[in-house]
Amino acid sequence: MTTTVQAWPEPVVRVQHLSDSGIRVIPDRYVKKPADRPGAAASEGSACDIPVIDMSSGDAAALIDEACREWGFFQVASHGVCPDLMARCREAWREFFQLPLAEKQRYANSPATYEGYGSRLGVEKGISLDWSDYFFLHFLPIGLRDENKWPTLPVSCRELAAEYSREVVELCGKLMKILARNLGLREDYLLEAFGGEEELGACMRVNYYPKCPQPDRTLGLSSHSDPGGMTVLYSDENVSGLQVRRGDTWITVMPQPNTFIVNLGDQLQILSNANYKSVEHRVLVNSAKERVSLAFFYNPKGDKVIKPAEELVLPGQPLRYSPTTYNDYRLYIRMKGPCGKSQLESL
Repeated sequence: MTTTVQAWPEPVVRVQHLSDSGIRVIPDRYVKKPADRPGAAASEGSACDIPVIDMSSGDAAALIDEACREWGFFQVASHGVCPDLMARCREAWREFFQLPLAEKQRYANSPATYEGYGSRLGVEKGISLDWSDYFFLHFLPIGLRDENKWPTLPVSCRELAAEYSREVVELCGKLMKILARNLGLREDYLLEAFGGEEELGACMRVNYYPKCPQPDRTLGLSSHSDPGGMTVLYSDENVSGLQVRRGDTWITVMPQPNTFIVNLGDQLQILSNANYKSVEHRVLVNSAKERVSLAFFYNPKGDKVIKPAEELVLPGQPLRYSPTTYNDYRLYIRMKGPCGKSQLESL
């Protein structure tokens, strides 16, 4: 049985407000431990980048399979989502974050659903905070969707968010079928494991990373692996920030125009019995530029039991994870906030 936390344990401070105030030293709550700061926990490399895959090419499926096994991350081009829609949606959200604070505060969220305008992830008292604000919204299942909770300004925001989400859901469906076939499963196996088209979950977090006077002492988003199924990120190609952990090295991802960055979440690592990877990643901030990104999460139904596919439990490949529901799994993460891959290893 799960419980819901109704209120934040401490006052919420908007990071954008801190940035705009002209401070030169960030508050202690945002200062990461020395081992967690950029450039400290692992060496940073730029000699390679995550794979970029053209989905219209004949070898796209094979390249996606290799990326899921080796990286857990890849970029997709020719993905079927309209580039103009992508750009207009991101700019509408950028406009939202430039609105007066009082207007944004109308949508202030709570830990009950995280839906709305927020500035902290995790509700444990005294946790280290990230240098970012966000807007979180539910899209699927339809019963959870409430567009009245989405911003009315700019006036195009609701319409663009809905259209963008519909197209990204369609892309996720295509990718899920490719992953299932690559694993030797029925084409609809992973989709059904998530609850099917009528019950699976989809939500979006629009991330706003303000300028930071001490970017070497904090992070826009702490190191973590995504707890859900699959994440489709539309990043800001003009401002890099996402880093992917590969062994002992942090790789800074260089987004390409009109592409999505796709990464697998913990639930797909579980279903694949660790054939596919859910990989740690984090976000850097900088002192010169703000950054806006759209993270779309494609997840199992909350009460569906997730466990490795029986076809992937073989001699030499024993069962790697205990069954769990997505609701129970993410409750732990909601309390603690981003915490590497410790949650998946606990299974």
